[in-house]
Amino acid sequence: MERNELRLLLEQVADGKMPIDAAMLRLKEAPFEDLGFAKLDHHRAVRQGIAEVIYGAGKTPEQIREIASAMYRHGQNTVLITRMSSQAAELAGKELPLRYDELSRVGVVGDIPVPDGEGKILVATGGTSDMPVAEEAALTVQAFGNDVIRLYDVGVAGLHRLLSHMDEIMSARVIIAIAGMEGALASVVGGLADCPVIAVPTSVGYGAAFGGLAALLSMLNSCASGVSVVNIDNGFGAGYLASMINHLGGHQ
Repeated sequence: MERNELRLLLEQVADGKMPIDAAMLRLKEAPFEDLGFAKLDHHRAVRQGIAEVIYGAGKTPEQIREIASAMYRHGQNTVLITRMSSQAAELAGKELPLRYDELSRVGVVGDIPVPDGEGKILVATGGTSDMPVAEEAALTVQAFGNDVIRLYDVGVAGLHRLLSHMDEIMSARVIIAIAGMEGALASVVGGLADCPVIAVPTSVGYGAAFGGLAALLSMLNSCASGVSVVNIDNGFGAGYLASMINHLGGHQ
């Protein structure tokens, strides 16, 4: 149940258009739905402002299809699926209005909402190889009702590329800085921007990058103020947090 749906339900009760018992039944049915292999949290959007998201890794294509179908059938207008395989996308797409991005492995069932955030969220990467994580972040941001600006391949190996976009950097409300290797991009962006910077280390790099650990430790030790760090390759987590920040003071 979305927040606007709950508000409409309460207004109908207040106006005498819906009996109290009928409204109570709707609310009792809403909290969660047991599919046997998953318990869907239909009240999450009411509690947290953002509906439940499907993490596709480790789930079978059939499970993903059933979970997404139940969410969509229950009235969730936008169902976000991360780490979704192409096989799961093919199966779900036969029954649901699914958009699937193969690069990020993100699927969206239903509509992309009209942006209602306070400003724009900028997603920047150190290199082209970071784009799968960046697109996971960018599509998450869009699925949660935000305008997004993409700046890809603007890493410190050619700093002039980043500096040529100072207008976008200074006008952003939140910046997601995504980089592998030594992860220096987050510190550079943090030293230029006047907004929160969410750093995402990626597993891109050679042996001593240790699958993203080097970038993670570098970002955690950033000298720039206002930089926070999420887990390695966690574009979704960065996008979720950026959306929350961008909706502070407004309605999600």
